[in-house]
Amino acid sequence: MWHNQRMDDDLLPPPLPEVPPQYRTDVRVALQATARRFATERVLPVANELDPQKGEIPRSLLTEMGELGFFGITVGTEYGGLGLGAYEYCMVAEELARAWMSVGSIIARAQGAGTGVGDAQRRAELLARSARGEWIGAIALSEPDAGSDLAAVSTRAERDGDDFVLTGRKRWIGNAKAADFIQVLVRTADPEPGEKRSAGLATLLVEKEPGTFPDGLTGSPIDKIGYHGFVTWDLEFDGLRVPAANEITAGGFAHTQRWLTIARVHTAARAVGLARAAVEDCIDYLQQRRQFERPIGDFQAVRFTLARMAARVEQARAFYQHVAHLIDLGEPCGREAAMVKLLATEMAAEVTGDGIQLHGGNGYTTEHQVERHWRDARLTTIFEGTSEIQAKMIADRLLPRSEIG
Repeated sequence: MWHNQRMDDDLLPPPLPEVPPQYRTDVRVALQATARRFATERVLPVANELDPQKGEIPRSLLTEMGELGFFGITVGTEYGGLGLGAYEYCMVAEELARAWMSVGSIIARAQGAGTGVGDAQRRAELLARSARGEWIGAIALSEPDAGSDLAAVSTRAERDGDDFVLTGRKRWIGNAKAADFIQVLVRTADPEPGEKRSAGLATLLVEKEPGTFPDGLTGSPIDKIGYHGFVTWDLEFDGLRVPAANEITAGGFAHTQRWLTIARVHTAARAVGLARAAVEDCIDYLQQRRQFERPIGDFQAVRFTLARMAARVEQARAFYQHVAHLIDLGEPCGREAAMVKLLATEMAAEVTGDGIQLHGGNGYTTEHQVERHWRDARLTTIFEGTSEIQAKMIADRLLPRSEIG
């Protein structure tokens, strides 16, 4: 057979995704090509070197991303951004996550985050910095006792003159120390009788110098099994003073829920990037690894597994593109965002696991990238709302619970 005679330099390359005809524009095609080239030539070598060391994304790489406009994809052109939408944002995230998920994630820490202050001039200045990649932050939502249930947030912000004084703990805060700012969900008041549990929540902007924590804030790094590239922190607020002018005026809990809708589609795109990486790596490996005097890619059981992996990746990509398109149209799509987050992340965890299986014993080593894809994909089923929370959200929209009593 031809398979048995070809050399390593004759390997068939994996097919790469293109912008589908119904969504294709010259801008999207060019942006995808730029992101893919950057991911392959710049991000992947860095990931292969630093991920085993649990290293952080180099500042030089972030600078290059800023120059390419990746931190301002959704920021208006009047502020120096690309002025594009959720579709382009998620498309770039897939390409970057295919190389290293943390790089596909760090772009979410800009895109106008941490800019929604009341003063228009200051807001414009921060948006311009965000677009340039000079205003990269961290988002502090979860707490030790408030993860999926964000209405249970207990970190307090007490008004004292022109400041808020913050007390409490936050957990799972990626990039907190390296950030230019931390956007914190806090409680400024307890709900009144008859109000929703989310009443009294607000979002505050903590400005800081990168690489430091300000007075009144300390942090402990969390040792993770994956998602390296930036450090994730457990933060303690003890009298941190934040100017009242730094309240995000879009509103606390409602603002957070809107942000999470886009974040869930972004997570689906990152999950697709990781699963795609497993498929692409397997296509190469199955042509090179030989057993019984032939490439193992000749064996039907292996071929069928790869076929199902590839089909599931394509399915999830089509779904996230559809939901991102709905967001850009201004359609309400909280249910669809939960659906695509649920399906794409569960798919990624399973497909990257299949990738390890197809690599055999070699997959259970750090000698191949597929183990990194699996470690990172496994997290996508947990952050931005667990799979169980996504299922609850979907079910509650399809079949509201009846009132008892």
